[in-house]
Amino acid sequence: MSEPLVLGIESSCDETGVALVRGRELLADVTASSMDEHARFGGIVPEVASRAHLEAFVPTLDAALARAGVALADVDAVAVTAGPGLVGSLTVGAAAAKALALALGRPLYGVNHVIGHIAVDELVSGPFPERFIGLVVSGGHTSLLDVRDIATDVVELGQTLDDAAGEAFDKVGRLLGLPYPGGPHVDRLSQRGDRTAIRFPRGLSRGKDVARHPYDFSFSGLKTAVARYVEGIEDAGGEVPVADVAASFSEAVADVLVSKALAACQYAGCSTLVIGGGFSANSRLRELAAERGSRQGIQVRIPPIRYCTDNGAMIAALGSAMLRSGVAPSALGLATDSGMPLETIRA
Repeated sequence: MSEPLVLGIESSCDETGVALVRGRELLADVTASSMDEHARFGGIVPEVASRAHLEAFVPTLDAALARAGVALADVDAVAVTAGPGLVGSLTVGAAAAKALALALGRPLYGVNHVIGHIAVDELVSGPFPERFIGLVVSGGHTSLLDVRDIATDVVELGQTLDDAAGEAFDKVGRLLGLPYPGGPHVDRLSQRGDRTAIRFPRGLSRGKDVARHPYDFSFSGLKTAVARYVEGIEDAGGEVPVADVAASFSEAVADVLVSKALAACQYAGCSTLVIGGGFSANSRLRELAAERGSRQGIQVRIPPIRYCTDNGAMIAALGSAMLRSGVAPSALGLATDSGMPLETIRA
């Protein structure tokens, strides 16, 4: 007998994602983005995102079903992002998922979007080990997770105390006069610069700071240091070495992320680190994690870039994991939670 077919729906921010997963096999993954509609505002506009989800959902669902070669009636369970995210965007996706689950008579799973960024790697690299460390890095989240079971047992070891890594990249992108979103532009520029040119600070990485916050992150001081460096050169009438600033800043962020993630692996006695989230597409983070992980005998798993940003596949993957673990479905009246804690895997 074949494994259950899970429909995954993602609508936490500005991407409308729909995917179909059977077991750990991805059959289809379709995403509609409203990023271009937000670019002129220099950031996400919640109302614009909500309206875009309303317009995109049915065409995206139809495209995913067609690509998978299945009918809606073939779906065995529906998984949807219940949080965290923008309230309006979450509500659109949850309403659609509830309607489908009710009409089909299928179980509904409201899942944690952030955990989904880790869960998607099972579709690429196969089953997770019994225990591993997860590093989630995105525009809104930077967290270290101790994962015993992706569907039932996740403990947050640490998180960012201020800016998330992706958020810091976007802000530095604005400082350097780059288009929105700044993260990818900073990453591309950094590849042309000298990452040793400027020694920017590594937050919570020395002395009493690291003792009190061994697995927490802070990027606001780094962002301020970049701003002061740029302002100092401009005030003196000089030309900012944009590529070197981007490279040195990228190195500081990647250094802290990788150092703390590998330290968490040593602490937990884990030999596997899984990195997910939009910022996991960053080239220097991928390079440094693989390099240092290899030296320390730790396997580093990072999904392909297409699965780093928000997508339906990660939600379907987490829903499928819940079915395998025997997790009870959510109630049809499940409420979305814009601030859902990371240790709440299922709403």
